[in-house]
Amino acid sequence: MSVDLNIPTFRSGTEGVPTIGEGETQTGKDFSSDQEVRWCPGCGDYAVLKAVQSFLPDLGLRRENIVFISGIGCSSRFPYYLDTYGMHSIHGRAPSIATGLATAREDLSVWVVTGDGDALSIGGNHLIHALRRNVNMTILLFNNRIYGLTKGQYSPTSEAGKITKSTPMGSVDHPFNPVSLALGAEGTFVARTIDSDRKHLTSVLAAAAAHRGTSLVEIYQNCPIFNDGAFDAIKNNDTKADAIIPLVHGEPIRFGAPGEDGLGSKGLVRSAGGGVEVVQVAEAGADAILVHDAHNPDPSTAFAISRLTDSGYLNQSPIGIFRQVERATYDDQARSQLATAAGDLEAAGAAAPTERLAALIGGGDTWTVV
Repeated sequence: MSVDLNIPTFRSGTEGVPTIGEGETQTGKDFSSDQEVRWCPGCGDYAVLKAVQSFLPDLGLRRENIVFISGIGCSSRFPYYLDTYGMHSIHGRAPSIATGLATAREDLSVWVVTGDGDALSIGGNHLIHALRRNVNMTILLFNNRIYGLTKGQYSPTSEAGKITKSTPMGSVDHPFNPVSLALGAEGTFVARTIDSDRKHLTSVLAAAAAHRGTSLVEIYQNCPIFNDGAFDAIKNNDTKADAIIPLVHGEPIRFGAPGEDGLGSKGLVRSAGGGVEVVQVAEAGADAILVHDAHNPDPSTAFAISRLTDSGYLNQSPIGIFRQVERATYDDQARSQLATAAGDLEAAGAAAPTERLAALIGGGDTWTVV
C-alpha cells in the first residue's frame, strides 16, 4: 500500500518556519529527549513516536521552531519524549491552544497530539472548530477505541455493545467516525493510517506537514492492555488484503486478492443511494470502479468512502488520504488583517502601538470599587 504525495501547488505548511543552516544535519536522536518513555509494553504509541522522531529531521526545521501540544491521555505524554518545544495542556483543549500559538507565531510548526477520548469527548467542540477554521497545524489523533489512561472505560469511538468497566452490559452509544467527523467539518486534509505500518505512516505525515491548513491524521493505535486486537483484521497478514481499502489519489479504489489483471479483485463503485459500495471487479467491470480524487473540493465522495468503516463492513477500513484541498487559513488571514490595520493607522499618523496601548489602558471610564 502506498500514499500519493502529489500535493496541489500552494503555500507549504512549513513556509515561514526557520530551517537549519547549510551543511547542518539532523537525525532522529536529535529529536529524542532524555525522558524515560512510560507507556505499557507493546503500546502502539511507541511505533508512532519512533516514526515521528525519524521523520522530523526530513522537515529540515530548527527544533526550537517546532512545538507539540497535547491534552490529557496516554498519547498526551508525547511532548515529553521529543526534544522540541511542547506543552502538556488541558483536557481536550489542545486545538484551541494550538490555534492561538499558530496565529501569533507564523515562525512555528505547530502539532497537536491527542486521543479518541481527549479529542472527541470533552474536546470535540474545539476539534471541529479548528478544522472549519483551517488553522495551520497538524493534528495526530491516536484512536485505540478505549480510554487507556483511566484504565479501560469505553470511549467515543468504541463500537456499540462494547463491554468495558463503565459499560458492563455493553455500550449503547453510537460511536464517532473521526474521519467522517473531520470531513463533515470540511477539514482540508483528512487521512487515516496505522501505527504498525511505518512506511505508510511516514508518508502520510509528510503530506500532512506539507499541507497549509489543518491536517487531521487518524492513527489506528493498538492498546494491548485494555483493547488488544481492535485492529487485527487490518494488521493480520492473512486478512489485511481484504480488510484494507487503500486510497491513492488518481488510482482506482481496488483491494483484496489480485484478480486476473493483477490488481485487487474487489473495488468501490457508486451505489444507487448516492454513496459507495464494495463489488467484485469481475462482475462490475474495471471501468466502473471509482477513481479516488483526494483533491475534489466537494467532500461528499470522501465522506461516503469514510462511511464504509461503519456501514456493515466491520472488517474493512479505508486507509490513506481522504481529502487534500487548498483553502485560505485562519491564521494567515488574521495576520493579514492585523498588518492592514497597522498600515492604515500608520498612514493616518496614529501614535506608536505602545502609546496606543497605554492610552487604551489608561483612558475611558473608570470605576472605584469599595
